[in-house]
Amino acid sequence: NSTISSRPTLAVAMIVKNEAKVIQQCLDSISKLADEIVILDSGSTDETEAIARRYTDKFYVNSDWPGFGRQRQIAQSHVTSDWILWLDADEVVTPELAESIREVLAKNDSNTVYKLDRLNWYFDRFVRYGSASPDFVTRLYPTALTCYNDKLVHESVVIPEGTKQAKLKGHLLHYTFSSYYEHLKKSTAYSEAWAEQRAQAGETSSLAKAVIKSLGRVLRDYILRRGFLDGSAGIAVTVLSMQSVFNKYAMLYYKSKEKRDNENPPN
Repeated sequence: NSTISSRPTLAVAMIVKNEAKVIQQCLDSISKLADEIVILDSGSTDETEAIARRYTDKFYVNSDWPGFGRQRQIAQSHVTSDWILWLDADEVVTPELAESIREVLAKNDSNTVYKLDRLNWYFDRFVRYGSASPDFVTRLYPTALTCYNDKLVHESVVIPEGTKQAKLKGHLLHYTFSSYYEHLKKSTAYSEAWAEQRAQAGETSSLAKAVIKSLGRVLRDYILRRGFLDGSAGIAVTVLSMQSVFNKYAMLYYKSKEKRDNENPPN
């Protein structure tokens, strides 16, 4: 896309796998905003690449999955623009958010990272309470300033000391899960990676902790954060959150136990 030479350039960066159902909607929302679109695929077997190449020739593949943080670092290594906006394939930039991003580029503060407020879609609606909202995620920053950390899952942008943080106006629409089955599949995969990462770091857990942590979500998300105001979706999100938390800590218990058993075999 052509751009005004006086303003800094913007790259939209994405890591993807089998996103053919949603990626076109995402790319449509930023096609007039981005000067550069960088996509790193981890081995799609659907039409993801064919769709993506309608929007960019900067499509790369790294099938040797190193974890989310490292995969994002590899994607960023292909970026040449001044600023970088990270999106997932199931996210859509609203016009108001796009305008906020243009204002950031015009200001061009090289020592500020920006948070975007996501509206998360669960099954049949956007939820506005509970643990899912507000959902601020750090996604926009000067390319030379920082990058993501190395975490296998739940990776985050490294915030250098002295860096300013600001929030953008407008929403990032996140079409989280289209079906109950899809949620369970993704949630289980995240829980597995989370538990593996913690076990490798020497952390432990117990089944009692898994139960207590998961029950705590009812108090926090459904009552204190008013998840009940989202109706049936609020109930579903709370129960799914409980299930995810239980899975994470239960998996950590079994993985750390297995690690200890391997390190201390019986005589």
